[in-house]
Amino acid sequence: MTIELSGDGIAALKFHGRDFLKESDFSAAEFTSLIELAEVLKLAKKSGSEPRLLAGKNIALIFEKSSTRTRCAFEVAAADQGANTTYLDPKSSQLGHKESVADTARVLSRFYDAIEFRGAEHALVEELATHSDVPVYNGLTDTWHPTQMLADFLTMAENADGRNWSDISYCYLGDARYNMGNSLLVTGAILGADVRIAAPKQLWPTRDVRELADALAATSGATITLTEDPSEGLSGAEFVHTDVWVSMGEPADVWRERTQILAPYRVDETAMATTGRADAKFMHCLPAYHDTNTAIGAEIAELTGLTDGIEVSDAVFSGTNSLVFDQAENRLHTIKALLVATLA
Repeated sequence: MTIELSGDGIAALKFHGRDFLKESDFSAAEFTSLIELAEVLKLAKKSGSEPRLLAGKNIALIFEKSSTRTRCAFEVAAADQGANTTYLDPKSSQLGHKESVADTARVLSRFYDAIEFRGAEHALVEELATHSDVPVYNGLTDTWHPTQMLADFLTMAENADGRNWSDISYCYLGDARYNMGNSLLVTGAILGADVRIAAPKQLWPTRDVRELADALAATSGATITLTEDPSEGLSGAEFVHTDVWVSMGEPADVWRERTQILAPYRVDETAMATTGRADAKFMHCLPAYHDTNTAIGAEIAELTGLTDGIEVSDAVFSGTNSLVFDQAENRLHTIKALLVATLA
């Protein structure tokens, strides 16, 4: 099978050997080319005609933070393409403990054809890349989540009837200080979309991230809106994104305070109706606290009284306009595109 990309998609050919650390390292054409490649590979997998372009390749997966989707997506993508993976968690790696990040990068570069890192500090994945002779992929840091953006934008593209990014609008509600808020803001700015961030001002992306988005938007023509008014962000939005409000290990008093601050930004039926669009779609990177069927969901519900979901109601999460499991599947196809573009 020959993989062909239309128009600027041929830029994918220039990915060989490159790192994938944050969205702003790539142009709109480059980012779009990865999404196009993912579309091709997704169709090939479903038709049973997928070429194995990575036979003999070996990929190290370093997980300082655990994950279901990211790990499975990398492992299945590599296996589909004929590559091998080694999973390293904090218990099976000396990264940052007995061995420096730089030395780890130098060693793994001798064994592997690529390295994935998922952890807290973005500086760590940057340091790995600095000292590695092979591509390094950011599976998530506290600051950026570029592999999730590939999946999210593929999912939105699949539901946009072939329209340009300039004709697509989406709103992120919730705590926007970290990777999902940052990445959705900056990626939309790169591609020229209509991007809205609705959050309490103290939970907006930092000034440097906002300034980066503004600079990118000046080139792409993107529309950037940051607002404390959920209605302003939601009005006319085609896609509504959110993420969890609390993280594992945070004390109960933080949960109570966070849920009180973010209650107006909860995605429920009223919020979706505020878009004014019956076809507005809901998106979430997962995991989601949409019911009490998880330990954390049950604990927060007991503390706050939110029994029908925390950041999103179960009716919205499980509704016909929810794209969350399409997003989850697309982690596989977009990560596969990343591997093929950088290693094949």
